[in-house]
Amino acid sequence: MADIRKLTDELSVAAQLTPADIADAKHMRFQSVLCNRPDLEESGQPAFREIQEKIAQSGLASEFQPVDGGSISDSDIETFAAHMDSLPKPVLAYCRTGTRCTVLWALSEAGKRPTDEILETAATAGYALEPLRARIEYRAEQLKKA
Repeated sequence: MADIRKLTDELSVAAQLTPADIADAKHMRFQSVLCNRPDLEESGQPAFREIQEKIAQSGLASEFQPVDGGSISDSDIETFAAHMDSLPKPVLAYCRTGTRCTVLWALSEAGKRPTDEILETAATAGYALEPLRARIEYRAEQLKKA
């Protein structure tokens, strides 16, 4: 099974899943799977359609939101937040290492939680996102103005 790390009661993140991991995810009572990794990001990576087939057979919900980890846009953040609002919980999100999913979560929580809490939650799960502090705080300020 993939290395699964809990961020909140509603969201856990993982590195690349395989079709075989879906039965374990179902057993762990996840209700949805969210893929944030583009297909063909690296050689040998299972395509989302292969995993989605197992997800559907297991009766779980799923979304495919491929995101380039090096250039996460506000649109990516808003789409991630919309998926988190609509998918049955708890959600298991995955990418190459789990970092991209954690970054999307952290940025989507800007203005909803204190920045320190967001960064501590990520750190507790093993993701050092301190370099995102300024972006989280800027996003929170922009959301207040909207």
